[in-house]
Amino acid sequence: MKIPGPDHPITVTLNPKRVRARIDGHVIADTTEAMSLQEASYPAMNYFPRKDVEMGFFAKTALHTACPFKGEASYYTITIDGNVMENVVWSYEDPYPHMQAIKELIAFYPDKVEVYEVEDEA
Repeated sequence: MKIPGPDHPITVTLNPKRVRARIDGHVIADTTEAMSLQEASYPAMNYFPRKDVEMGFFAKTALHTACPFKGEASYYTITIDGNVMENVVWSYEDPYPHMQAIKELIAFYPDKVEVYEVEDEA
């Protein structure tokens, strides 16, 4: 386990905007409680509370990866309209103590699932 620091900073903050995830026109996540994780120089990632995600489209897979800063990630496959997308979702179900802000939240690979902030809907 490594602790984030000046050489590899990680911040987790509440995204003040409404955030959605969409696949082939289907909104599968919609929240006003997304946590934005900024890690080093990587693009920020939005993590969704499970209560705001259509988990019925997901199936947990056997894939697990380890991040020295966050812990072990579990992966999920999404099946929607007969389209199977393997391991496009991940979650840190038991992250390291300093990363509890993302515990059991859901993140999507942005090259597979469209994640976007919703502009004011008037």
